[in-house]
Amino acid sequence: MTIYFEKRSLVVPGDLLAEGDYKVGENTHRVGNKFYATRIGLFDFKGKTLCVIALNSFYIPKVGDIVIGTILDVRVGGWIVDIKAPQLAMLRVVDALDRPFEPTKDDLTAIFDIGDMILAKVIAYDRTRSPLLTIKEPGLGKITHGRITSITPSKIPRLIGKKGSMISILKKETGCQITIGMNGLVLVRGKNPESEMIAVKAISKIERESHTTGLTDRVVEMIKKMKEEGGVSSG
Repeated sequence: MTIYFEKRSLVVPGDLLAEGDYKVGENTHRVGNKFYATRIGLFDFKGKTLCVIALNSFYIPKVGDIVIGTILDVRVGGWIVDIKAPQLAMLRVVDALDRPFEPTKDDLTAIFDIGDMILAKVIAYDRTRSPLLTIKEPGLGKITHGRITSITPSKIPRLIGKKGSMISILKKETGCQITIGMNGLVLVRGKNPESEMIAVKAISKIERESHTTGLTDRVVEMIKKMKEEGGVSSG
């Protein structure tokens, strides 16, 4: 049994990852007793299972996910929402309003119009139908302020960090509220535009350098330097 790459090594499709009694994991392929990468990404393994964490991946909805979406269309029974998934999502009126809906009187564009961005939760998805969303929970609804930035969905765990360590540091050091959409969109809301800008740049750094070690220290150092140069307080 032989493994040819160290954990977190960058691999490309066709790379021979290992030989022996292993198991196929995400983005790997087996030929005989040889295991190959099928995507560009970072090599990893747990026990005997080999996998490649894709550097560029699209979002597959999961029930319970918090997502950030853009209203693309207004229909009689609700709104069509782009959540950066293979299929467009649906936000039904019943999952948006806390009162009875009267089609002859209610103007849905007065609630959400095309181009509006919302924070929502996935409540149903089985790949045979469009994802269904809800905003009937605390903190969800129309996004009225802040900055939206993006990150590759597969790198969200690095942004969150072990036990929430990385995202906690970002919030503390920048003084911003940071809401992570599992579809790769991140909402940053701070006391001023400067704090939001620092948080957005820190998130970009985490995405670019997610495969490297010592990232947390470098992110903290960058934030502190930017605050000193710009006179931004995290309090």
